[in-house]
Amino acid sequence: MRIGLRLLLGFFLVLGLALFVVLRVFIEEVKPGTRLAMEDSLIDAANALALLAAPDMQAGVMGSGAFAQALSALPQIDPGANLWGFHKSGIDYRVTVTDARGIVVFDSLGRDLGQDHSQWNDVLRTLRGQYGARSSAEAPGDVDRTVMHVAAPVRDGAAIIGVLTVSRPNQTLEPYIQRSRDRILRWSWALLGVSLAMGLLFTWWMASSLSRLRGYAHAVAQGERAELPRMGRLSGNTEFSDLAQAVERMRLRLEDKAYVEHYVHTLTHELKSPLAAIRGAAELLQDPMPEPDRERFAGNIQRQTERLQQLIDRLLALADVEQMRGLRTVEPVDLVPLTRELLHTLEPRLRLKDLHVVEAMATGHGTVVKGDRFLIAQALANLLDNAIDFSPQGGVLTVSIKRVDGTVEWSVQDEGPGVPDYATDKIFDRFYSLPRADTQEKSSGLGLCLVKEVSNLHGGSVTLANVSEPRGCKACLSLPT
Repeated sequence: MRIGLRLLLGFFLVLGLALFVVLRVFIEEVKPGTRLAMEDSLIDAANALALLAAPDMQAGVMGSGAFAQALSALPQIDPGANLWGFHKSGIDYRVTVTDARGIVVFDSLGRDLGQDHSQWNDVLRTLRGQYGARSSAEAPGDVDRTVMHVAAPVRDGAAIIGVLTVSRPNQTLEPYIQRSRDRILRWSWALLGVSLAMGLLFTWWMASSLSRLRGYAHAVAQGERAELPRMGRLSGNTEFSDLAQAVERMRLRLEDKAYVEHYVHTLTHELKSPLAAIRGAAELLQDPMPEPDRERFAGNIQRQTERLQQLIDRLLALADVEQMRGLRTVEPVDLVPLTRELLHTLEPRLRLKDLHVVEAMATGHGTVVKGDRFLIAQALANLLDNAIDFSPQGGVLTVSIKRVDGTVEWSVQDEGPGVPDYATDKIFDRFYSLPRADTQEKSSGLGLCLVKEVSNLHGGSVTLANVSEPRGCKACLSLPT
């Protein structure tokens, strides 16, 4: 399982568990909390009404006095109140008064007059001087519709001469309770959505940062030219940015060490042959010899010296290109005038081998690419050098430039022997070279390697293939426009 999915599942699990616990507590506490608030208000109302009922109770006119007459109109009152979208059109309170024996002497609804309530908790406990309250079914057996009763003592001095009970159906609170639950659930779902979005963003950030670092590490491990990944604005100066910089520093140190070791090894190997030839010729020249032999050995020293110079120059050029992580200069480069400039520079070599150049180059903006003009010129010059070296005396070179699907394809075709089958997979390797047809000497083996590095830097490609009509080899460099 990917780390991004693990982080998301872990975050969602913790968030979901926390939200479930909080929701459960909130929802479970809504109803008890609302009922406690109602009971608190009933306590205040019962005690206030008990003080008002005391004079009529003391005078023995509880059922017909001013208190009873005032409260008898309670069921007909319409407050006309609008509470958070709920219209209140009636009074939900019911007021009952019992005497010292628990017999109902007043009922605002007139239902329980004369009944004995002495065994109900609200009356019984109040008559004993305690706080009396109860919640019982509105009708026998109806457990879903309950009524809360809160009582207060009616006093004559210090003596309790009766009990006033204020009742209210619990069902009247249900709309408010349900509204609170609905709001809690809606906000909870909104919070869950926002938290999930933040979790997705956080997970994407971490996973994408790790993915870029992993891709960079894999590219470096495979020897590819890779740029240090950008962590983006969210990463800032976090550990991801520090890790990327640390990986880059480690790569540079390891790469530099391996690069130096590899080049020292290969360079010493390639220098052995020309140095041995120079030393042998120099030793022979110390002794008297015929003039033709002396000229031959001196010429050999000169050729090997030139080979060493060419090897060093091309090795330095290739090392510079290989160390690049990106193009230093990007500008429009028209391959047609650049190619003609290179052919003009190579004209002495072309005349020396009596080579005829056939141009099949398009004109206009279709031959313009974006890149480093110097590097592109080096690559084209190496391909032309190879074509000249492997062309037979009096042969033909065909130079072509055309636009193909968003790229400019530059090619040169000679009439030489072509690439042997055994060399097809090695032709672009560093220091690999084939003997020239006329001299049987090998080059530095760095030219085609340099061309490949330049094409990679420009996001292009290079191929070398044999052709049958006419017989020869065709080198093709494709560069994006």
